[in-house]
Amino acid sequence: MMRICLTDGGKRFHRDWVFRHADMDLLPGRAYAITGPNGSGKSTLLQVLGGMTELSAGRIEYFSGDKRLEPGDERAHISFAAPYLETVEEMTGVEFLTFHAGLRPLLPGHTPHSILADVGLTGAADKQVRHYSSGMKQRLRLAQAFYSAGGALLLDEPCTNLDRTGVAPVPRTHGKATRRQDGAGGEQCGGGIRILRRGRRHVVLEGPPGSLTAAG
Repeated sequence: MMRICLTDGGKRFHRDWVFRHADMDLLPGRAYAITGPNGSGKSTLLQVLGGMTELSAGRIEYFSGDKRLEPGDERAHISFAAPYLETVEEMTGVEFLTFHAGLRPLLPGHTPHSILADVGLTGAADKQVRHYSSGMKQRLRLAQAFYSAGGALLLDEPCTNLDRTGVAPVPRTHGKATRRQDGAGGEQCGGGIRILRRGRRHVVLEGPPGSLTAAG
């Protein structure tokens, strides 16, 4: 399990700040949702938390248990899925998951074939990804993220390109769980969910795994 600490974080592109003065202490065992309008920087913030892009200001630290990870090592502990991430079009679904399993082990008890069955892609297991629909590709990205061994799971617009039938096979909860900030004095929203932080353009919600999905 993994802890992510963001202190006075900021990210800008050229002269424009996407976000500034962000503080988060994200602990294992909680789920989070970052909400806000289009263009408010939600994806950029997630990419910063996932170690995919560098901060322009502030610092971010990662901990596995009580051990502080060296810069760059966090990537082996974080699973990330987003509709804009590229898939390897020449590979089949089985080959794609097998390839990723060589980079990061799958969760115990799972194989590429069993994972594809879980997300409703059994019939496309041996089909090249180039022939997948956009929804099938998104299910494949989510499968790779959910079933990779690691300490943190970050999802950016996970239901993009998924219709009601496509959403149903996607796992709703997961043992990796995401993080929370303790003692933040957040506003209670009901159902175990509370508002953790209100920013100028973001609202960060936190609650037990599954509660944010249940709340819609």
